[in-house]
Amino acid sequence: MKTFTRHGPRSSWLSQTESAAQGTLMPWEKSFEKSDVVEQSMHLFWEKGYAATSISDITRATGIQRGSLYNAFDGKDELFVESLLRYDQATRQTILNRLREVDDPKQAILLFFDGVVTDSLEDPCKRGCFLVNTALDYSRHEAKVQQMVAVAFEEIVGFFEASIRRGQDLKTIPATNEPASTAKALVAMLVGTRVLGRGVFDGLALRQVANQAERMLA
Repeated sequence: MKTFTRHGPRSSWLSQTESAAQGTLMPWEKSFEKSDVVEQSMHLFWEKGYAATSISDITRATGIQRGSLYNAFDGKDELFVESLLRYDQATRQTILNRLREVDDPKQAILLFFDGVVTDSLEDPCKRGCFLVNTALDYSRHEAKVQQMVAVAFEEIVGFFEASIRRGQDLKTIPATNEPASTAKALVAMLVGTRVLGRGVFDGLALRQVANQAERMLA
């Protein structure tokens, strides 16, 4: 009979067993991609908001166990942060990067608002903008989320202000227009359009609001 010693065959057998176990899921566990969980959770938070979304909602929507969720994300707060980051990268950052490439900066601003109205009208769930929705609950969120929201809106203000200054250099926007204050007013218009676009205003009313952007740049 072969004897398994600490430094002999037993050591080899144990290491092989442990290696196999590391790559094998237990019957109650489910394999999942973190990016998929973030994507699914993003839509859930976007529709319901942070406070109204429970861990049970998340596990039901993603199909993963509560323990696996906490192991992967350390809780609801971290998952919300990653969901908001995913949304911000896919929407605001992508849109601004594309609009910065538009030759006419005034047209870039108008295209921005056209896109906001179109998104509002084409969303059957009337969820609005995840970033704006989070900003409306700013005081209820942790510091990390507040910082993300503040930075995002600062960058939008910066985009508008830089576009106005460039338009003034190109003579497409009057030199009498004050870039900093106009940029902030445009952001306020953006927030209002997003909120009212969730169902309070119809398409005609939203277009009328968006048209004010052109008047502000005249």
